[in-house]
Amino acid sequence: MNRKALLLYIAVPVVVIAGAATYHRGKRNTELDHQATVKTSGEVAVTLVPVQERSFRPAVAFTGTLLAVNRAELKAEVTGRVTRVAVQEGDTVAAGALLGAQDEDDYLLGVQAAEAQVAQAQAQALQAQRDNDRSVTLLEKRSITRQAAQQAETAYNATKAAAQAAQSNLGLARLRLKKARLVAPFAGQVARRAVQPGEMLNPGQTAFEVVDNRKLEIRADLPAEAMAQVKVGQRATFHSIGVDRLVEGRVAQVSPSLSQDGRTLRVRVEVPNPDGTLKGGLFVEGVILGEGETKAPSLPATLVKAQDRDAEVYVAEQNVARRHKVVLGPEQDGYRPVSGLGLGAQVVDNGKDLVGEGSRLRVISGAGPTSANGGSAAGGK
Repeated sequence: MNRKALLLYIAVPVVVIAGAATYHRGKRNTELDHQATVKTSGEVAVTLVPVQERSFRPAVAFTGTLLAVNRAELKAEVTGRVTRVAVQEGDTVAAGALLGAQDEDDYLLGVQAAEAQVAQAQAQALQAQRDNDRSVTLLEKRSITRQAAQQAETAYNATKAAAQAAQSNLGLARLRLKKARLVAPFAGQVARRAVQPGEMLNPGQTAFEVVDNRKLEIRADLPAEAMAQVKVGQRATFHSIGVDRLVEGRVAQVSPSLSQDGRTLRVRVEVPNPDGTLKGGLFVEGVILGEGETKAPSLPATLVKAQDRDAEVYVAEQNVARRHKVVLGPEQDGYRPVSGLGLGAQVVDNGKDLVGEGSRLRVISGAGPTSANGGSAAGGK
């Protein structure tokens, strides 16, 4: 390849990349300029949502991490080299399925040797029993001395004990073989595989981790003030990153005592997950819903994106946008209680990203927001 062709080969991709970057930067700057112009001088097309009164149950907020109820780290119980690995991370396994094995052939030979010793000891014990039975008969006929009969009885007892010892050794050999085989304690998925064939494992060293994500739990620490509000069986709802819906669970356990410092109460929330959508390790934020109901002004949760208590919204006042600071409560059934706005206040929904303080508004009718449940927010309770 000559020098001119090489320069052309290098220059063309560089020019294409630079052109694409310039195009996208110019497009973004144009959009920002348009937004700034609209916010200061033009009319912004928006839809409005009225603040409505809805019923809300008392709620205790919590945060926590999703964990599988059934989860197990499988650790080596014997010393040995890994001779077989039967699974990969993410594989679905049945209860009792073989995951891996250590020196399996050696332990299997040990079992076979112990079985042979048992057979030999049992045969010797059987022969000694026959000799003893014969000596008892001969002693009754005074055909042998009492000493000879006692020797036959002693030999029989010794061979019988030897057979029992051989049986115990066989049990130990089988136990060592069982411990050398790492099996799934329950049906689930392989979350982690920490070994490779040929590696040496020592007792206590982790080889696999198996989880069953069909039932998850959240262990949350609540403030001590929630002690009188939270009970077993209450419904809990929460959000999680990567999940675009509100997830439900139930309080399965409430600690009988507070933490040592007396500040927190540990509760456990169980979350059914039959389709496996949720995964262990997800951080969640939610509420435990108490008993009774109170009415409060509300807005659709999809309109107010902030997860914190404090947020800002724009209210249409004589077709002009006015910024209002509001305080939000936890989401329930697609709505959040809001304080700082009166009932009937018209809050900007679609177009709110183009609105600033004092923007003139052009209201588009017939386009209400959708709630978390998929219905129109304008028709709430």
